[in-house]
Amino acid sequence: MRRLSFFGVILLITSSCATEKPNFSPLSSSFYSESKGSDSEKGAKAGIEINIKENVNASEISNLIATFPQFKNTPLNNEITTLKYSLQNYLYAIDANNKSGKNKAVKDFEKSYKKIQKLRESLNKDDNEVLNRYLVRLKTNISVIEDSIKGN
Repeated sequence: MRRLSFFGVILLITSSCATEKPNFSPLSSSFYSESKGSDSEKGAKAGIEINIKENVNASEISNLIATFPQFKNTPLNNEITTLKYSLQNYLYAIDANNKSGKNKAVKDFEKSYKKIQKLRESLNKDDNEVLNRYLVRLKTNISVIEDSIKGN
């Protein structure tokens, strides 16, 4: 009986130990490094030299996209959705070292930003302040990223 309980305890311990779960993400580390190209190709391209995955400003942009509030104004919400897409495209373009895609995303962002500025006049004071905080933080983070790209 002792022998059986001893092996039961050993079996329980070995089966309950933490094991690494398989990564089913489409952007696993091996796939990601293969899609980015070799180091020699990186040197040949004159492009964006910023690590978007470790950039605090890019992280904050992603968080702002995820937490952006909804308003009662439908045209404003539609334009905010367009703004979010342009910001996502901006981050993807930087990550893919796509300079023309980044420039297009910045132009789309600026267009949406201007439309939102016009549409926000119909908001009440509290909603207007919340929207302003989000827009200022987004614009600041994009400016910081753009400055760091130009500095490289």
